[in-house]
Amino acid sequence: MRVKVGSRRTLCLGALLALAAGCTVGPSYRPPPANLPSSWESAEHSASAAADAPDRVSSEGPIDDAWWKAFQDPMLERLEERASTQNLDVRTAILQLTASRLQARITTGALWPTLTSNGSYEREKASQQGLLSLFSSAGAGSEASGTLGNGAGGAPASIATILSEPLNLWQYGFDASWEIDLWGAARRALQAARATAQASQEDLRGVLIAQRAEVARDYLTLRGVQAQRAIVEATLAADRDTASIVEQRVNAGVTPQQDLISAQSEVDHVASQLPALGQQEAQLINALSLLLGSAPDALREELLAATPPAISLPQVALGMPSELARRRPDIRSAEAKLQAATAQIGVAAAALYPSITLTGSFGFQALDFAKLGSWSARQYALGPSLTLPLFEGGRLRGTVELRKAEQQQAAIAYQQTVLQAWHDVANGLIAYGSEQERLRRLTRAAQDSDSALGIAMERYRSGIDPYLNVLTAQRTLLQYRLEAAQSLPSAQSDLIQLYKALGGGWGAANPEELSKSE
Repeated sequence: MRVKVGSRRTLCLGALLALAAGCTVGPSYRPPPANLPSSWESAEHSASAAADAPDRVSSEGPIDDAWWKAFQDPMLERLEERASTQNLDVRTAILQLTASRLQARITTGALWPTLTSNGSYEREKASQQGLLSLFSSAGAGSEASGTLGNGAGGAPASIATILSEPLNLWQYGFDASWEIDLWGAARRALQAARATAQASQEDLRGVLIAQRAEVARDYLTLRGVQAQRAIVEATLAADRDTASIVEQRVNAGVTPQQDLISAQSEVDHVASQLPALGQQEAQLINALSLLLGSAPDALREELLAATPPAISLPQVALGMPSELARRRPDIRSAEAKLQAATAQIGVAAAALYPSITLTGSFGFQALDFAKLGSWSARQYALGPSLTLPLFEGGRLRGTVELRKAEQQQAAIAYQQTVLQAWHDVANGLIAYGSEQERLRRLTRAAQDSDSALGIAMERYRSGIDPYLNVLTAQRTLLQYRLEAAQSLPSAQSDLIQLYKALGGGWGAANPEELSKSE
């Protein structure tokens, strides 16, 4: 069997294009090493040096994604579920993820040919004083002008005469073009777009984790403020009872009037703390309302009606350090941005090389609509075009160097993100351990002060000690109780920050489910 020369050329050209299409310039992406420690021993040692070793931290066991359930508070769990759909920052991040995915879909179109259809009708008449005047003047009195038909009386009709008459032009067809991805520019651009979409997906996870942590912090702080208010109210009731006892002793003449004035002054001092606590309570309710995309004070009835459970500090599992690179959204986002920056180098490098575009058109054209469907009315054009950059004033090579510099910046940003994650865990362990130790000591001090107040009250009633000892014991007990009530939500906040540093909640932040809900 013989192959014609034209067929051979076609085959060779097709093989050459297929081979060239497999070329991809620019560096290929390789995941960078995370360089994380093999264990948390150094971080735990730092925490132990700052305070007693945390007794609620364990290196074994996986990190709980739904860490907020460890507080065993149904109200908190309901707020967390609502935050994933109602928080405005989360909804904005969902739209940003959708936009980046659509951009990746748009970028995919550069790999495929474009095909468009067209159709038109025109009623045309050429000007006899325009280009047609050249035909009429050149053909006057000359047989070389040619004829296309007979005019009136059998006289030859010139080209100018025919074209000067109005005519109808009907046409329709298809146009196609395809820029062959010789050097992989379109494929690199698609890699960059997909990596950018992946970064947006991780950013969405990061936003949701951050908002859930903020919801938990504000909620537990609110419960802490309510606990402080309960302490102040109980202390106020006890101080009023004490003032009543002092008043009875003053009326009996066994205690000077000054003691009653001091007792009433202490009552007013304790009562003065209630407005500030009420202000904090209202502001925290408003903060939670904002996090859930609601109007100010919208959650007051719901939050005040719920009965908080006994507050405790749950045990947290640290997991393995190697899991940070997989669980922390900021690390995953930084890696995706590094991948996108690497692909952009290939896009810029491909612009240095020639490009080939295949174009073609096929359609029908006729002066009579009835003949528009005739095969003889067909017209077509097909051919490649070559574009070769010769001189760009250094713009193309400068773009390549710029993309390389951006890729190096992205690599440093990734390393910095990983290092910051390591520091976040270490600092979280130190803060959580130190606050636990502080809470233990404050709780013990409050218990001792309560006993001291009882003794001081008995000695005052017996006339052994002055009322000043009772007053001092009252103030000391209130101070320690309030500090302990403040320390507990602080320890819980440190625990939440530790969960966040460890990537807790990553698995619960599913972008696919969030996108569907939006």
